[in-house]
Amino acid sequence: MRCRIVGAPVQDGAGRMGCEMGPSALRTAGLVSVLSELGHQVEDWGAVQPAAVRAIVHGNLALKALPEISAWTAAIAETAYAASRDAMPIFLGGDHAISAGTVSGIARRAAERGRPLFVLWLDAHPDFHTLDTTVSGNLHGVPLAYASGRPGFNGYFPDLPVAVDPAHICVMGLRSVDPAERRALSEAGVTVHDMRTIDEHGVAPLLRAFLAIVEKANGLLHVSLDVDFLDPSIAPAVGTTVPGGATFREAHLVMEMLSDSGLVSSLDLVELNPFLDERGRTATLIVDLAASLMGRRIMDRPTRSHSGSIA
Repeated sequence: MRCRIVGAPVQDGAGRMGCEMGPSALRTAGLVSVLSELGHQVEDWGAVQPAAVRAIVHGNLALKALPEISAWTAAIAETAYAASRDAMPIFLGGDHAISAGTVSGIARRAAERGRPLFVLWLDAHPDFHTLDTTVSGNLHGVPLAYASGRPGFNGYFPDLPVAVDPAHICVMGLRSVDPAERRALSEAGVTVHDMRTIDEHGVAPLLRAFLAIVEKANGLLHVSLDVDFLDPSIAPAVGTTVPGGATFREAHLVMEMLSDSGLVSSLDLVELNPFLDERGRTATLIVDLAASLMGRRIMDRPTRSHSGSIA
C-alpha cells in the first residue's frame, strides 16, 4: 500500500505547549521505517504550513487561538484532500484540533468517490463542543462537532464542503464528557462506547458491530487515535490524562481488528506531547499501534484485502 505521512505540528488547540513536537517524535520513533519494513510504499510529505491568519471575533470570550486554528484547519483540509488522492494518508499531530482539517478533507475526497465516510474516534473525550458551548476555550475540543456539521462554525472555521453523517461516527473509550457534549452526542445520533461499556462487553464485539456497518455501506473509514484513549500508565505523554483508559492489549486488539477489516483509508495520530514522555515510551507505543493497524502480526490470520484504500 502507498502511505503518505503528513505532519501537522499544531499546539494552539491544546491547553499546554509541546504537541508541535509530536510529528518529530513519531518519526524519531521509527514510523517510516516500520511501515516500510511491513512492505508499504511510504512518502513523507513533511509538515503542513498554516494558511494566512485572518482576524476573527467570536462572542465566546473563552475561545483561545480561534484565528490560528481556523487557519490550520483550512491548510490541513486541503492537504488531506490532496494526500488522499491515491494513497492512505497518516496524519501526525499535533493536538486533536488537526482533525477538523483531516476529517473534512477526507470527507470531501470520499464524497467525490461516491462512498460514505465513517469515523472511528478513539479518545477519552468526544471533542463534540461547538464554539458556543466550550467552557475551556481549547479548540482541540471541537473538531468532531465541526466535521459533522454541528451549528455555530460558519464564518469562523472554513466552509465545510461535506459534513460527516453523525450516524457514521463511533466514539470509543470515553471517560470525560461535558454535559453539553453529552446532550449533543445523543441528539446527533453518534454511536458512543465509553469505558464502562467496554468493561461490560469487551472491545471486540463493539468494534466488530461498527465495522460490519461500514462494510455493508461500502464505506471508507477514518481512524482518529488520541493518545489519551490509552491508560496514562502506559502512555503518559499527553496533556489531558484521564485514568482508566484502554490497556496495551485492548489498544492492539483494536488496531489488529481494523487491519483485518481492510476498511481503513486514513489515520490520525494525535495529542502526543513528547515533553511529557518518559524516554520516548509513548511515541514508541503509538508507532507500534500504527504498525498493528498496518499489518504487523504475531501469527498470520486470514484478512480481507485493503479495499478501504482511496487509491
